[in-house]
Amino acid sequence: MAKTGQEQSQAQGQWVFGMHAVQAILKTSADKVRALKVMKGRDDQRLQKLLNLADMHSIEVLRVSRKELDQLTEGEGRHQGVAAFCESGDIQDEHFLFGLLEQLQVPPFLLVLDGVTDPHNLGACLRSADAAGVQAVIVPKDNSVSLTPTVQKVASGAAETVPLIVVTNLSRTLKQLQEKGLWIVGTAGEADSLVYQADLNGPLAIVMGAEEKGLRRLTREHCDVLVKLPMAGAVSSLNVSVAAGICLFEAVRQRH
Repeated sequence: MAKTGQEQSQAQGQWVFGMHAVQAILKTSADKVRALKVMKGRDDQRLQKLLNLADMHSIEVLRVSRKELDQLTEGEGRHQGVAAFCESGDIQDEHFLFGLLEQLQVPPFLLVLDGVTDPHNLGACLRSADAAGVQAVIVPKDNSVSLTPTVQKVASGAAETVPLIVVTNLSRTLKQLQEKGLWIVGTAGEADSLVYQADLNGPLAIVMGAEEKGLRRLTREHCDVLVKLPMAGAVSSLNVSVAAGICLFEAVRQRH
């Protein structure tokens, strides 16, 4: 019996869908794309650019019905008439992380996400991390979303350029980063200082918690300092990907 798209995804890789996400992967990691499915009848300039990229890398293109694409991406959002079957995104561990730190020629700049389970948020955080020049994003093994097709779509290619480090014990990893000389800055709504008052130069890891729960107690205890964003309106907190973007680019501003 032939495997369904979902079974094939689990066994060999996954489907990435959407014009922007597929185009980004073709530009940055075309070697991971094994097949490209395009909706029959679609023939516009934007699609032609994508097909030209596929042709440059000798990637097979299959014309399929809208129904088949709908089935491939069921529950994952709009496919926009295109889906690419790719090798699963690279997920690394602590050994990769500390090897990476040894090789850096610039001060480390990391993003740590504690308990982020929404794939849209992880994808958006990866995209912001890529734009800000972050060298790696760190998440705990438990209670965290991994590299799903939705994450890759929202990340728009950043999942292929920013390593996602999955660690078994986040508190231990933060302690090891401190021993390597990194300054650990956590975010918490009850913090006394604003992020704009913190020194975000030098070796740095910014730690963000989930929107509802925030940082876990042990994660919080392993931060060197806690900061917050000024909230002038009625809402008590921002979406974690929005807050991460603000904090990362405040660090970029200071580091430049």
